[in-house]
Amino acid sequence: MSRPAFSRLPVTVDLPLLLQALAAIDDAAWRGHFNTAYFAGDWSGVALISAADALTELSPGSAEPVQRAPWLNDHRWQHALRDLPLDIVSARLLRLGPGGQIHEHRDYDLEGADADLRLHIPLLSPPAVDFWLDGQRMPMTAGECWFLDLARPHRVDNRDSTVRVHLVLDCRPAPWLEQMIVEGLPSTPQPGGAETALQRFQRLLVTDPLLCATLQALHDPEAFTAQTLALAAERGLNFSREELLAAMRNGRRSWNEQWRL
Repeated sequence: MSRPAFSRLPVTVDLPLLLQALAAIDDAAWRGHFNTAYFAGDWSGVALISAADALTELSPGSAEPVQRAPWLNDHRWQHALRDLPLDIVSARLLRLGPGGQIHEHRDYDLEGADADLRLHIPLLSPPAVDFWLDGQRMPMTAGECWFLDLARPHRVDNRDSTVRVHLVLDCRPAPWLEQMIVEGLPSTPQPGGAETALQRFQRLLVTDPLLCATLQALHDPEAFTAQTLALAAERGLNFSREELLAAMRNGRRSWNEQWRL
């Protein structure tokens, strides 16, 4: 059957309980994500359920799912999801730090009618986090449960000064879950429009070291601003001086991450 690119499921999770369980996770439990080529900054996770044959607890595998220590030792995780009859094969907490970026990629293991279905439950979801799926910004907020077809191109930018944490569940296809995906479509918020020229230029800096170095060498603010506008215009990306200054002023910490490559 054909599935939509995304859907906010009409279900309820116990967000306060999930946040309590999250707060109990020791800082030392977080491990860097195994796809090191896919991100910049802090992208780390904690495995709650993962395959027995996974190379690391955060890695994918094909064997039977195993409940890991954080899940077994804290029943709040299971209790908070008590109203969701899911066949969970993987459950992970995924954290993206301030200024962190997950580069555009596709999860090909989620492609096909019999592939696992991935659900995202935002736990900590600051406003300046952009989750882009197929060129559209997903308007996810804390406590919601979203199906996302991540076999499609997607990426994430945390332009905020605080961390983003999602509970990510991979589940086997089943009638109840398929029904919830369909029933959620009418009430799913409309995604944001295409990214702005300034956002496209910021993303370009991540993949073009020479361009980044050119701007790094400028220490005078006026020269930096003028050169940024000129280099962007050469690439067909037109935005105003005011837009640039606002981005630097309102998101200085995450903006500065662009130059630390």
